[in-house]
Amino acid sequence: MEKNNGCCFDLKILLMKGDLNVRQAAESDPSLTVGEYFELLTGFIELAPAALLSLSKFAEINENVKDWRNIEAVILSLNQLRSVKYLPDLYAVSNARSKGDSRLAALHAKTMIDDFNSFYLQIISAKTDALPDGAPGVQASLKKLIQFYDDEEANRKMMVLAVDDSPSILTAIEAVLNKTYKVFKLPKPEMLESILTQVTPDLFLLDYRMPELSGFDLVPIIRKCNEHKVTPIIFLTSEGTMDHVSAAIALGACDFIVKPFQADMLLQKIAKHIVRKKNF
Repeated sequence: MEKNNGCCFDLKILLMKGDLNVRQAAESDPSLTVGEYFELLTGFIELAPAALLSLSKFAEINENVKDWRNIEAVILSLNQLRSVKYLPDLYAVSNARSKGDSRLAALHAKTMIDDFNSFYLQIISAKTDALPDGAPGVQASLKKLIQFYDDEEANRKMMVLAVDDSPSILTAIEAVLNKTYKVFKLPKPEMLESILTQVTPDLFLLDYRMPELSGFDLVPIIRKCNEHKVTPIIFLTSEGTMDHVSAAIALGACDFIVKPFQADMLLQKIAKHIVRKKNF
């Protein structure tokens, strides 16, 4: 292993921009937390040295069953991490070996081993502190970062996206909520679909009646997004009849608030229903 002389990369930047993509992993598995992703990364770090040794043996046409299993293990690990850059070559090595074509396996191993080794060393170098070489030091660094990002996540203000064609209502909502929540105000409901490609609210406040699109019209737009299949929706309505309540619940709303609303009631309803989404 190369000597680490301090921080070469920031691990968070590596995870967002490099061959590891924690956001892509979150899209594939919304239940995956940042901490769990780091645990998977720790598993890869433990497997990579054996896989690199096996690749060198494949390249020399001197492999055995154990080497084959090391390749299969690191393929599984990279799949869990949703890191696809090295998978085609690793699959090619494994498939050639399973068909008994050692020369083809050697060719694929030779084409990727240096790049794969650089990838592994990049992860090892991506630490916030200069730590001793070896797996224990790497794991200690990862555990610190796991705790840091989990704490950061716990302290993050949850987001409420409020859709209302009345600027005064949106201003009133923000005034009530901004000490506790991050508020995204949307006066044009027709823009909701494009906005949802940029932000991920933890709860929606939808005006029941609007001239272009009603709150009812917005629910299918929200629910077709994978990350918002169950995100809480509260309707704001000036017509709090049982028919309106039943219609709102039938559409997937969890509650409603009658306008003009009391600040305490708005806070209580949101606190009751809001659920923190994973922030990657």
